[in-house]
Amino acid sequence: MKIQTGRGTIPLITLLAIWSISALTSLPGLAVSPILGDLTKIFPEATDLDIQMLTSLPSLLIIPFILLGGKLTEKVDLVRILKIGLWLFAASGILYLISNRMWQLIVVSAMLGIGAGLIIPLSTGLVSKYFVGAYRVKQFGLSSAITNFTLVIATAVTGYLAEVSWHLPFLVYLLPLLSILLVGHLKDRQDESVVRQPESETSSPEQSASVDTGGSKYGIHAKHLFQIMLFYGVTTYIVLAVIFNLPFLMEKHHFTSGDSGLMISLFFLAIMAPGFCLDKIVDELKERTKAYSLLSMAVGLALIWIAPIEWMIIPGCLFVGLGYGVIQPMLYDKTTHTALPQKTTLALAFVMMMNYLAILLYPFIVDFLQKLFHTQSQEFPFIFNLLITVVTFFWAYLRRDSFLFNDQLK
Repeated sequence: MKIQTGRGTIPLITLLAIWSISALTSLPGLAVSPILGDLTKIFPEATDLDIQMLTSLPSLLIIPFILLGGKLTEKVDLVRILKIGLWLFAASGILYLISNRMWQLIVVSAMLGIGAGLIIPLSTGLVSKYFVGAYRVKQFGLSSAITNFTLVIATAVTGYLAEVSWHLPFLVYLLPLLSILLVGHLKDRQDESVVRQPESETSSPEQSASVDTGGSKYGIHAKHLFQIMLFYGVTTYIVLAVIFNLPFLMEKHHFTSGDSGLMISLFFLAIMAPGFCLDKIVDELKERTKAYSLLSMAVGLALIWIAPIEWMIIPGCLFVGLGYGVIQPMLYDKTTHTALPQKTTLALAFVMMMNYLAILLYPFIVDFLQKLFHTQSQEFPFIFNLLITVVTFFWAYLRRDSFLFNDQLK
C-alpha cells in the first residue's frame, strides 16, 4: 500500500514508523506519576529533593536535548540521531525495571530525558521531510492525535500496573523497541524513499510548500519563528490549567480523584479528535482557524469556572481540548514555512521546546501570580487563563491575515 505525500508516495510501513515516533513523545515522566504517593514508602530515606529530581529531571533535560537534536540534523543523518535517541529511551526502560535505589532511578531518568529530547523534534521533522501542502497538514493532525491517544491509553495502563508492582509502570518505556524495528524502513535520504511522480504531476501549488526565510543568512525567518514560539507557549500555558488545577478545583467541590482523572482523559481525547480531520477544519475556517480555536478554549474555561458541576466541566474540558487540538499541529505546519528544508527540524525543535518549557514553568508562574494578587482561590488559574485567552482571541481575529494566523491551505 502506498501513501500519498503531495509529491509522490511512500510505503505504509514508512508511515507507521513515523507514527510510532509520535506515539513516544507523550511518555516521558508518565510512569512515575501513579507511584508518586508511594515513593516515600518504597524509599523511606528519599528526600523531597530526590523525589523532585525524579519527576522533573526528564523535563529539564528534554529541553536542551530537543534543541541539540534539531541542530544535529543539519550535520548528521536524521535516522542515525533517531536510532541513538530510541536506544537511550529503550535502555532507560530496561534499567528502570531493575533499579532498586532512588539514586539509580534519578540517573536513569536523566538518560530518559536525553533520549526523549533527541527524538521529540524528529517526530515532526519526519512529517515535514516526507509530506508537503495539505498532506503535511493532515499528517501533523494525525501525529498529534496519535500522541494524545497514546497518552490516554498509557495513563490508564500505568495506573493499573502500579497497583500490581511499582516497577511495572516503567514497562511503557519499552515501546521504543517497536519503533527501533520500524525505523529501518526510513531511508537516510528522502529521495530514496519517495516514489516521485512525473514532473507535470508534482508542480501544482498544493504540492509546493512556500518558505519565507526573510532573507536570513541562517535559513530561518527569526521573527516569524519567534511569533510561533510565543503563541505556542501562551496557548500551552492556557490549557495547563485543566491538567494542573482542575483536580484541586474538583476536590474543593467534593469530587473524587477518579472523577478528575476522567475529566482530564476527556480533555486529552478532545485534543486528539481534530487530528483526524484537521485538513478539512482548516479548509473550512481558513484564516479564522486559530481565532475560533481560541474562542472554543475560552468557552471551555468559562464553563469550568462558572459552574464546577459535572455537566458543565465535561463540555468545558472538551471545548478547551478541541481548540488546542487544532492549534498545536497547525503551529507545527506553520513552522515548516519559516525555514529552509535543511533547517526545518531545528525550527521545529525551537517550537516544540516551548511545550516543555511551559509545563516546567507553569507551577512557578501560578504560584507567583497567586502571591501577587493575594489569593489562593482554586478558581484563580481558570479566571486568569480565561482573560489571557480572550485577549489572544482578539489578537488572532484582528491579525487573521498575518503570517501567524492565516492558515489557508495552498
